[in-house]
Amino acid sequence: MTQARRNPPPRRPTRPPLPVRASAPSPGHLPRLGRWLGPQARERLDAYLQLIRFDRPVGWLLLLWPCWWGLWLAAHGTPPLGILVIFSLGVWLTRSGGCIANDLADRWLDPQVARTRGRPLATGRVSRGEALLLLAGLMGVAFGLVLLTNRITAYLSFAALALAISYPYLKRWTYLPQVYLGAAFGMSIPMAFAAVGQTLPPLCWLAFVANVLWSTGYDTLYAMVDRDDDLKAGAKSTAILFGDLDLVAVGVLYASFLLAMALVGQRAAFGRWYAIGWGTAFLICAWQLWIARSREPQAAFRAFRLSHYAGMALWLGMAVDLALR
Repeated sequence: MTQARRNPPPRRPTRPPLPVRASAPSPGHLPRLGRWLGPQARERLDAYLQLIRFDRPVGWLLLLWPCWWGLWLAAHGTPPLGILVIFSLGVWLTRSGGCIANDLADRWLDPQVARTRGRPLATGRVSRGEALLLLAGLMGVAFGLVLLTNRITAYLSFAALALAISYPYLKRWTYLPQVYLGAAFGMSIPMAFAAVGQTLPPLCWLAFVANVLWSTGYDTLYAMVDRDDDLKAGAKSTAILFGDLDLVAVGVLYASFLLAMALVGQRAAFGRWYAIGWGTAFLICAWQLWIARSREPQAAFRAFRLSHYAGMALWLGMAVDLALR
């Protein structure tokens, strides 16, 4: 026994720890059910969720609020439940597909920009073919929802799709892709009017123009985040166009947007509750400009993330005003 203690059996060599894969899924992107899948399935699911910005709902909300403006204005109150569900789901599907289209178009740019070089297409975690299949699936489901409405809405959906798919390519050729994005984001407004009342009155186009102004303003803040990298890569944006007058330009765009929405309220005969919502949106826009006053990328990004609250405030003002009539 003593000899055994003196000469213990040799210990097995331990294996070196496995290297951590660069593409390992981040649990924060996965819905709860996705974490029960196997490692490879979790990795694929996480890559697809990142591709459609599942973990970043701000973009979806920036599309949702103008859509709901159009629905409530067209219905003069709460829209039919079926139409509300169709458009709300359609907004999410369209936004998800738009993110894929954007990343497909920006494969030349994203690896050169610090904020975007980790995206699935830029890193190769998702192939071009996979992205195209997912894009086709999302747009197919969205179009199926549109077919549940009427012919005018279906025709308008083709214009909305063309704007959403072609928008990402404009940053190569023009300094105004943000204006084009505003038109793409605003197409839900005439589609909502067409779905509810099958007409496109002047009020519809006034709200559409207001959204173009608003989207151009907040997307200029967003473009300020990547301005230095965009300049090096040769991409164009309103942030580059405006230069040192970027915040002045955003202020003018926001003021024009708020004026247009005041006219929307006047034409729709809104009262006190809409005025409260409009005033809240005014304060949010002013707060965004104050946050971004240093013009540093992090400050501009913080300001941008607040944008959807202005849209929500205006919708709440409309909804409450109409509900209490």
